[in-house]
Amino acid sequence: MGFLNLRALRWKVAALTATACCAVATVVGLLVHEATAEHGRRSGDERVSTQLRVAEVEFERTGKRPQAAELMTPDEVPEPLAHALAERRQADTYALWYDVTEPNWYWLWAAMPVEGDRVLAVRTDMSAEVRSLQLLDRSIVKAVLAALVVVVPLAALATEPMNRRLRHGARTARRIAGGDLDARIGRRGRARDEVTEMSAAMDAMAGALQRRLESEKRFTADVAHELRTPLMGLITSAGLLADDDEAAGLVRERVGTLRGLVEDLLEISRLDAGAERARLDEVPLGELVTDVVRRGKRSGDGVRVLVDGAEVVRTDPRRVERIVTNLVANAHQHGAAPVTVTVTGSRIVVRDQGPGFPSGLLATGPQRFRTGATGRGHGLGLTIALGQAEVLGARLVFANAADGGAEATLALDRSPAVT
Repeated sequence: MGFLNLRALRWKVAALTATACCAVATVVGLLVHEATAEHGRRSGDERVSTQLRVAEVEFERTGKRPQAAELMTPDEVPEPLAHALAERRQADTYALWYDVTEPNWYWLWAAMPVEGDRVLAVRTDMSAEVRSLQLLDRSIVKAVLAALVVVVPLAALATEPMNRRLRHGARTARRIAGGDLDARIGRRGRARDEVTEMSAAMDAMAGALQRRLESEKRFTADVAHELRTPLMGLITSAGLLADDDEAAGLVRERVGTLRGLVEDLLEISRLDAGAERARLDEVPLGELVTDVVRRGKRSGDGVRVLVDGAEVVRTDPRRVERIVTNLVANAHQHGAAPVTVTVTGSRIVVRDQGPGFPSGLLATGPQRFRTGATGRGHGLGLTIALGQAEVLGARLVFANAADGGAEATLALDRSPAVT
């Protein structure tokens, strides 16, 4: 995960931290703004009320317009100030009006009616208070931006240890999914937090999974080995039955099926145990596949072999034969004729014209004892083919062709494990 990946956890934490900082700064800024504005209003009110009282005393004493005041008729009073006068609740109170009609000037007016149906009004300059409030707002915004420049990188760096632990856990999980059941996350650092709990839970899960798989492998191997002895007795007994007896032929057929199942189970147990090793040889791939299909039981049952630029590959011919035989048998059992085997370079493609592979197989790969068709086969052929491909270091890919049919591709382009 790159440091500049904006979807990374560090940047989500940083964004959450920045949002929290902005929210706190906004609340604090609004409180400071309102407190400062209220202080300015009170200061202006006090000044203008003092001026109005002085002007009122002078007018009562002289009957003339005071020098620092305006004496206006009702028609000369500005409409907002006249409206404020009309809304007074008591006759002895004065009205206030903030005049912002002049650019860059802010005036606070105070007015009250006097004798002769006239209005006595004074005003005071509020520009200093307003500009001071604007400067305060700009200072708050600058301070928040400066804090974010510091807080966001620090928050991203502070989450880095947790990110490393999570990345280590993800890598370990991928190793376990890839077959390394001995991989464990372990405890990294001294922190005892949710990441540590998750790591411990994943290690416990991996250990339980490993024990279950090993138990399954041992069970499969034990069952196969235990079945061999009675199976050999059945094979010997079936061989003594009369050749022209229909029931004897059916018994021999069932015994042969059982023998194939036991041999498949033994082969799977060896593959699971990692005991299989490839014996390499230089093999002309086209000739090998052609010979395998010709010698197969289904060679005359709608199987076509197409060879186009096949290479001489270094591989284990016995295992390639096993893979191709199982793929062709699966195509006949679960697909439809014609079955085509195409050899190009170091790739072998087996395709049929049936309904295609089930979606579950394409999603998770072949599963033992799952065939996708009721009562047809024991579902070990594709599992064995995939295991043998892993021994060869090859890639076996299952897909459905765009125009219908299942398509299995064996790519022999990687170095196998050799003896």
